[in-house]
Amino acid sequence: MTPLVLTPLTGVPEVAAGDDLVALLLAAVERAGTGWAEGDVLVVSSKVASKALGLAVGLDDLDPADEPGRLARKESVVAAQTSWVVAERASGDDGRGVTRVVKAAAGPVMAAAGVDASNTGGVDHLLLLPDDPDAVARDLRAGLRTATGLRRLGVVLSDTAGRAWRVGQTDFALGAAGVLVADDLRGGVDADGRPLAVTTRAVGDELAAAADLVKGKVAAVPAAQLRGLEPELVTDEDAPGAGALVRTGPQDWFGQGRAEAVRSALGAAPGSEAARRVGLPAAGPEPVGPRLARAVTLALLEAPDAGADVGPGAGGPGGTVARVVLTDQDPVGLGLVTGRLLVALHGEWLEGVLTSRDPAGVVVAVRDRLAAG
Repeated sequence: MTPLVLTPLTGVPEVAAGDDLVALLLAAVERAGTGWAEGDVLVVSSKVASKALGLAVGLDDLDPADEPGRLARKESVVAAQTSWVVAERASGDDGRGVTRVVKAAAGPVMAAAGVDASNTGGVDHLLLLPDDPDAVARDLRAGLRTATGLRRLGVVLSDTAGRAWRVGQTDFALGAAGVLVADDLRGGVDADGRPLAVTTRAVGDELAAAADLVKGKVAAVPAAQLRGLEPELVTDEDAPGAGALVRTGPQDWFGQGRAEAVRSALGAAPGSEAARRVGLPAAGPEPVGPRLARAVTLALLEAPDAGADVGPGAGGPGGTVARVVLTDQDPVGLGLVTGRLLVALHGEWLEGVLTSRDPAGVVVAVRDRLAAG
C-alpha cells in the first residue's frame, strides 16, 4: 500500500471577496515544493471559499457590546440558512440564547447551519456556507485541472461539525469533485473472507478529517495536498459530490432529536412560536422543576379547557418527585390532556404514573427517570 502524504499549504494570504482562489492554491503548492501528480487531492477549507465568494453578513453596524442585538442578527441569519430544525437548546449563561442543530441549506445537518464568526480575518461579520458546495468544488477542480494539465485531480471542500453520540468536532466533506466520496464495499469480503453486507467507506469525510491534522483550526492553514490515495478513488470524470453522503428522506433515521420529536407530535415543532412558549431544554443538566414545567405547558398547549395543579410528591409511589392534578369538565378532554401529559413527561426524561382518576380529575405521580439511572 502506498503511503498517504499530507502537505499543509502555508502562506495563503487572507482571502477577500473576489479573490482568485485557484491562483492562491496554485501559488501555495508552488511554495510547498511538492509539485503536482496524477491522483492528487486538495482539501480546501470552505471558509476561504466563502470569503472568496463574498458569502458574509456584516455585524459592524452593531455595537460590540450589544450582545442581544448581535445574537438576534445571528439567529435571523441562521434561520435563513435553515431547511428545518433538528434539535434546539437554550444556551448562554442566562439561558436566553438558542443553539440549534439544523438541516442547513448547504445540505448537511450541523449546528447553526454552519454560520460562523470565527477566523473571519479580523472583519466583524458572519460567514455563510455556499448554497451548492459541490458546484464550488467542481469550479475549483476545473480551474486547477486547466492550470496543471492533470486529468485525475480531486478537490474536497471541508467544514467542521459535531457528531451525534461523540464529543468534539471533526472535519467532513461539505463539497467534493473528482473524488469517489463513498467507497461501497458491499458484496466483497473482509480480510478473513467473510462477506461484507453493509460497509461503505465515507472516503470524502476521511480525506477531510485527515487533512485537518495538518491544517488545524488556529494555524491559518486553509488547505492541504494529499498524495498516495488508491488510484480508483480519484477519477478523471465527474463523480457524485459530497451531497451523496447526506442521508435524506427515509434514510434519515434522525430527522429530529429525541425531545423535538415528542414536542413536534404535541404541537410544538422546533423553531416555532409554540416551542418558544413551552420553553427550550437547556444544553446542560437541569433539575426536575423546569423539565416538569415544560411538560405541563406542552400538555396544555392544545387543551384550552384543561387545568393542571402541580404539587409536591409526598404520599405518592416510591421515587415520586411531584404530583400533577389534571382537570377538565369534559371527560374526553380530560383523557386527552392526560395522554398528552404522559407523553410530554417522557420527552423530559420524566415518568408519569396514574394514581387516582375520576370524572373530576386525574392525579399523576411524577418520577425522575434520570435519577433512576
